[in-house]
Amino acid sequence: MTPPNGRGLLHLAAAVDQEAAHDVSAHVELARLAESGGFDFVTLGDTFARSGFDALAVLARVAPATTRVGLVPTVTTTHTEPFHVQAAVATLDWVSRGRAGWCIDVSTTEGEARLFGRRHAAPVDALWHEAGQVADVAARLWDSRGSDARTRDEATGRFTGHDGLHPVDFEGDTFSVRGPSAVPRPPQGHPVRVVDATDRHARTTAARYADVALVQGTNPAQVGAIRAELQASALAHGRDPDELRVLAALTVDLGDGERAAEPGHGGGGPRQTAQGPLYRGGPVDLAELIAAWHGTGAADGFHLTPVEPRRDLERLVNGTAALLQHRGLFRTFYPGSTLREHLGLGRPANRYAVTGGTS
Repeated sequence: MTPPNGRGLLHLAAAVDQEAAHDVSAHVELARLAESGGFDFVTLGDTFARSGFDALAVLARVAPATTRVGLVPTVTTTHTEPFHVQAAVATLDWVSRGRAGWCIDVSTTEGEARLFGRRHAAPVDALWHEAGQVADVAARLWDSRGSDARTRDEATGRFTGHDGLHPVDFEGDTFSVRGPSAVPRPPQGHPVRVVDATDRHARTTAARYADVALVQGTNPAQVGAIRAELQASALAHGRDPDELRVLAALTVDLGDGERAAEPGHGGGGPRQTAQGPLYRGGPVDLAELIAAWHGTGAADGFHLTPVEPRRDLERLVNGTAALLQHRGLFRTFYPGSTLREHLGLGRPANRYAVTGGTS
């Protein structure tokens, strides 16, 4: 299906963060709401800088309560073991039947470093370089165990196959991993990797390893310029730039009902705040803004963070998304079952199959 503007269908994602929620059912409710609107995926942030639940564990609970929407937790690559991180993300892909993503982030503060006591905080550019190496070795580990290794001993419940195993023998600057992974190759091959590329330090990692890049901007020109930079960098690193989806990131406050966008918002573009671009107005004007930005080719879609999660997500689904569907710009049903299929991304070949190994 080709939209009237001649571009690909929009991709929409929403954050389901709820700082005051101490019951996972609140996250289940929001994920189901996003799924009812056909959203590509939901994200759940995480950081060692605040107290709260583990995002990946919460979305593993959400997985069996949903059937189509992608599930993307933030998992930091700083102070964590790459082997454990990739295994946890691969397991989320299995329990969600191919709907897992991984928002890669770094931990920059000395306070977070003191929680572990292994090392002091490092410069941001060094942390993102390390994050790139973790993303690289994670993909190698996901490929390291072929499908024939999924032989399961019914008595012990352990995987026992030994054919198709490939040690990765990866030497990073701050870690080394021998492998292979303990988890069978994920249903998607590689779960979708997401990077917020607003910070310039994160852009090389996004261009080399991300499937989805999030970009903040108050107008299409700003977002389009970063998109062009990411695509050029992806090409320089040997990637097909069309394999990278770029979503504009907006915080949205849809207020108490339909009303015109406030000055400095909506048709005039979102207003820059300390937390990033903020749109404040009604769901109809937001649909107009999304359609206009998408029509310029600046972004493949939008990642929307509601100010009031329950209120604003309901208005996004039943107002903004419904209008975009009516205009033929956004899907009315999920054509596939995996997050990669929602995003129009292929399942990566197993690198060891290419060299004669077992996929």
